[in-house]
Amino acid sequence: MAGNTFGKLFKITTFGESHGKGIGVVIDGCPANIELDMLYIQNQLNRRKPGQSKIVTQRKETDEFEIQSGLFEGKTTGMPLSIFIANTNQKPRDYVHIKDKFRPSHSDFTYQQKYGNRDYRGGGRSSARETAARVAAGAIAQQILKSEGINITAYVSQVGHLRTEKSYQDLDFSLIEHTAIRCPDLLVAEEMIALIDAIRKDGDTIGGHVTCVISGCPAGLGEPVFDRLHAQLAKAMLSINACKGFQYGSGFEGVALRGSEHNDAFINENGKITTSSNNSGGIQGGISNGMDIYFTTAFKPVSTIMKDQQSVNVKGESVKVTGKGRHDPCVVPRAVPIVESMAALVLLDFLLLAKADKI
Repeated sequence: MAGNTFGKLFKITTFGESHGKGIGVVIDGCPANIELDMLYIQNQLNRRKPGQSKIVTQRKETDEFEIQSGLFEGKTTGMPLSIFIANTNQKPRDYVHIKDKFRPSHSDFTYQQKYGNRDYRGGGRSSARETAARVAAGAIAQQILKSEGINITAYVSQVGHLRTEKSYQDLDFSLIEHTAIRCPDLLVAEEMIALIDAIRKDGDTIGGHVTCVISGCPAGLGEPVFDRLHAQLAKAMLSINACKGFQYGSGFEGVALRGSEHNDAFINENGKITTSSNNSGGIQGGISNGMDIYFTTAFKPVSTIMKDQQSVNVKGESVKVTGKGRHDPCVVPRAVPIVESMAALVLLDFLLLAKADKI
């Protein structure tokens, strides 16, 4: 099975399944002598872990991590960093009933067709449980980026038909963690929570948007043609479970503007070249221009619902699929730290590439 590795210089390989012994990540290319803040890594994992509130899955996992190699006296050695997170609350029996059935909109059928032997316990490798490993690696990347003045913040901007009409510049990011939904527009946040709770009680699910802002990024990160910065960010986001869309800068709304309205004019502001607007989303020609990078990701409704659905089994016979187990009624609250982490992995990789080019 290929496709478990991400990055070029700061390279991660994740491993493990939803209901196996645990999950983990091996990081290759982490610079030496980085003093890691273990509490920060754990806090990021806590933001992603299940069981945080009534609007997320009630699976109880502490998500405590163990760094097994690549760290000596609190600092990285430059050797591969191996991080392991044990699964302590797995319940494979919850999935025996779908052992031979294909759940609608899940990876059951495609994995069966590709591999001929799939782990049906919570989706196995295709489960969002795997993203805890990404968050652990991303938390390390974020610490390195912060030392370079680069900060990454994500928040929920839409759930179903409910969305904040405020731009990220008009929001107070310190309020993101004030509600379970992680939307800093507190009035809209309460409506979002009520909507998710009602949908949960109905045995159904709903999707939403997560917006991410990268500030302090210097100009010059990114590569031309196939490795454009926004292309790598899009790949990173679309690799996250349930992510169905990506747009940056003006995105799809930009098509309604004329070029004269959309162009970002260059200006000299106190001796620094910048732009008077930022429809480009901080990226031009696939390379950062020093302005804020901002983008939005769309997440579909979670595929597992607590309602009967029609499907087929491995023999092609018509069957009924009944949702069981513990699942998120809406994935976006827990997706926030995942989006931040994947963005950090992309930015750090490009930052290291830029430094390598200067050697």
